[in-house]
Amino acid sequence: MDKADKYFNCTDSERAAFEAGIKLGTVYHQFVGAPISQNNVEVLEKAIAEGAKVQPFVKDAKVKIDRSRLREKSTEFDYLTLTGDMLEVNLTIKFKDVEVVCEMKHIEEMDYPLMYVKEVIRS
Repeated sequence: MDKADKYFNCTDSERAAFEAGIKLGTVYHQFVGAPISQNNVEVLEKAIAEGAKVQPFVKDAKVKIDRSRLREKSTEFDYLTLTGDMLEVNLTIKFKDVEVVCEMKHIEEMDYPLMYVKEVIRS
């Protein structure tokens, strides 16, 4: 039983979509700005995905960081930080009988890391 259910005045599909948005927003705001390099990109992808999976209702999480944006340090003090346009995140949220597949990725024509619902599956 979901203890928070009594606070939500919406359908199960709406709740699943809400949960999806919360999770994508958490990923974005928690990890954008993290130092990144060729040496830690895989570890960071895994940390983001595993961190998302701990949250309520997350069934699956996949994270890809655009490696074409990574570069060598120009000085000892130079380093890159993760930006929203480097992230591609796919989450599957399961709430009761509804699964929501959501995604965050950079949309070139908008020049924006868009978060959106890709698919809603009702069983």
